Amino acid sequence: MRIGLLTEGGYPYVGGEGGVWCDRLVRGLDRHEFDVYAFSTGQAQEDAGWVELPPQVQRVRTAPLWVAEEDGVVHGRRARRRFTEHYGELAAALCTAAEPGTAQKPGTAQKPGIAQRPGIAERPGTAEADRFANALHGLAELARDEGGLVAALRSERAVRALERACRAPGARRAAREARVPDLLTVADHLERALRPLSLDWYEEDGLGAVDLCHAASGGIAALPGLLAGHFFGVPLVVTEYGVRLRTHYLTRPDASPAVRSLLAAFHGLLTAETYRAASYLVPGNAHARRWQERCGADRAKLRTIHPGLDATPFARVGEDRLPEDREKDEKREKQERQEKQEHAGPHTLVWLGRVEPAKDLVSLLHAFAEVRAAEPGTRLRIVGRPSGPEGEAYLGHCRALAAQLFPDEADGPHAVGRNPVSFEELGGPGAETTADVHAGGAVTVLSSVVEGFPVGLIEAMFCGRATVSTDVGAVVEVIGGTGLVVPPRNPRALAEACVSLLRDPERRARLGAAARARALELFSVEQNVAAFRGLYLETVARTPVLRPVLDGAGDPQPFAAPAEAHVPGHWTEPTPRAVPTWAVETPEPVTETVR
Repeated sequence: MRIGLLTEGGYPYVGGEGGVWCDRLVRGLDRHEFDVYAFSTGQAQEDAGWVELPPQVQRVRTAPLWVAEEDGVVHGRRARRRFTEHYGELAAALCTAAEPGTAQKPGTAQKPGIAQRPGIAERPGTAEADRFANALHGLAELARDEGGLVAALRSERAVRALERACRAPGARRAAREARVPDLLTVADHLERALRPLSLDWYEEDGLGAVDLCHAASGGIAALPGLLAGHFFGVPLVVTEYGVRLRTHYLTRPDASPAVRSLLAAFHGLLTAETYRAASYLVPGNAHARRWQERCGADRAKLRTIHPGLDATPFARVGEDRLPEDREKDEKREKQERQEKQEHAGPHTLVWLGRVEPAKDLVSLLHAFAEVRAAEPGTRLRIVGRPSGPEGEAYLGHCRALAAQLFPDEADGPHAVGRNPVSFEELGGPGAETTADVHAGGAVTVLSSVVEGFPVGLIEAMFCGRATVSTDVGAVVEVIGGTGLVVPPRNPRALAEACVSLLRDPERRARLGAAARARALELFSVEQNVAAFRGLYLETVARTPVLRPVLDGAGDPQPFAAPAEAHVPGHWTEPTPRAVPTWAVETPEPVTETVR
């Protein structure tokens, strides 16, 4: 199978968002071919280069989203008329689409179980959705015929078309209140979002040659997949570990109501069209799945596939939790490793992640004060780097709070005092790897107030550690019944849960073993790759063959026929036809006449 992998700011760039799981997926499906179509998000990302690509990646095509590449295309009168018509229709769809968080229109049916909440966009009506899709396809066809839309999208003609749509009868109040600066801001955002329309990827030897498009995220990354489906009928699979539409609702808080309304309408309509056109939508967890359903996704298309993590680096630590019948040399190695770690011990709490306000380390420090009062010998290790200037300031605040809550302690008048809270970074003494950090503690703590899919929690589970977490994001889905979960911003509950585990080693061991078993079953690379392999087969098997695919000998290539025909088994082996006995020719005996 030939798969077109669509990414935005991720694979194959070094350090790109979502690049790790894409790399594991491509390497795991080594029997398929991959064409990577990637959008870069900045010059620094392009300068960093690509990761090492496996041989199954046949081709990589990239395009920048952070700068518009001038194509020198000058439209004639007929092309300008076509652009004005299609862009005007797209702008009209934005101005008439339902506003996020508005009450439902009278006479329309609401889906049972979906409550209307502020910040959740209503599903666009059929008329607006069709209008948006037709305009988008019309602009793509114009770009394909004329060579690009870079100049047209940046022209005064586009701004005036947007202004006419905002002033037209039936436009929403927020759109009618848009002023010239608002129109310029929206037009500029639309120009960046619609840059993929001008690419030369939509040819027979480009995306038209793949069997399936897989968008690694929603939003702009899925736009080439929409056009491949429109031009060539290529099926589309969209993976969302974080719903992009939700992110757009939380951005631009300082923009005017008109700008927020029009941009929310654009991304809402783009998301609705992506969900409508996709063969399958793949949320990474139940939290993302619920958001997809609220944003208009059809439940029949949803297939939850959890992210896959490599469990190999954590195997040594996780297997250290096996019963006492381990070999003596392994026990000795374990003891030596623990002695090398300065803060390791049965009464050590570990926190690991990016230092930022959303992680709520302040509540963790106040909770640790209560833990310290109940268990005086307990220590807390905070391991991680700050994320940006805001994280640097937050780390300084947490250090000052720790120094205030826990003055340096000394065992005697001639000993040097030491704070029970340590702030470290990966790679430092006693914290060479993530596995070593978890090995140095008895309980791993997560204190976040905002969390998506808690990868750090899964790493602790791979290590066989008992965990105490706040009930945010997909934490409950990940933990199941293998850890303790408390409400966020509740230091007392966090402290009580930690103390209960510190005082019960048998319970810690039992929960840690269950957590490791659950992580190996649900969150390993193997299960992720196997799930996508099956989904690819199911998608292509349900897609009609649009063109004959023959090899050099003239025989059909795989997947030119339904996928089931290539699955080994007795049903693919030729079976001799049953022939009735009366139809079998019975040879007459040959007799020789003797004379």
